[in-house]
Amino acid sequence: MTADAVAVVLAGGEGRRMGGSKPLRRLGQTTLVEHAVGLARSWCDTVAVAVRHADQVGAVDAALLLDDRAIPGPAAGLATALEFGEREGARRVLTLPCDMPRLPKDLLPRLEAGLAGGAAVAVAASGGRLHPVCALWDVRARPRLSPYIAAGRSSLKGFAEACGMAVVDWPLGEHDPFANANTPEDLAALQPEFGF
Repeated sequence: MTADAVAVVLAGGEGRRMGGSKPLRRLGQTTLVEHAVGLARSWCDTVAVAVRHADQVGAVDAALLLDDRAIPGPAAGLATALEFGEREGARRVLTLPCDMPRLPKDLLPRLEAGLAGGAAVAVAASGGRLHPVCALWDVRARPRLSPYIAAGRSSLKGFAEACGMAVVDWPLGEHDPFANANTPEDLAALQPEFGF
């Protein structure tokens, strides 16, 4: 665990491909968002969940943060996360989505190592694909986000590139550790690993 980092689970998406209410979908004996909060707690003492509406996640064992609805897409979650990190006095903010239940145990230490060269963000990658929702951000990136959004941009990848990102790659192995549950079929395929 790292005292100078907080973790924020991004759960504000509409989950259209899942048929809505994605964070509350069952994963084994729990929900996607509860599982993500448990993962986040394995890396950081201070954990929050960022949503657009409080009813997206129900009761969770973490601080609930409301995204600014005027900000489009996942950039809203990042803005909320960086503001929370700054308010908590953290140097870094780990963001992770609620729908990647296999995240690797070494996620935070490897992303921290990625920041050693002075980058403002370390972004996870696997199999040649970037996962910008799963990243470690220096809170000093926060002032750069508002002008980025004001310019009509909302891509986390684009913002990470603008900040000078470091890419931290994980091997795929038997399973992609960053596989996400975007559809009911994706979620069904993950269930056997989680006792369901």
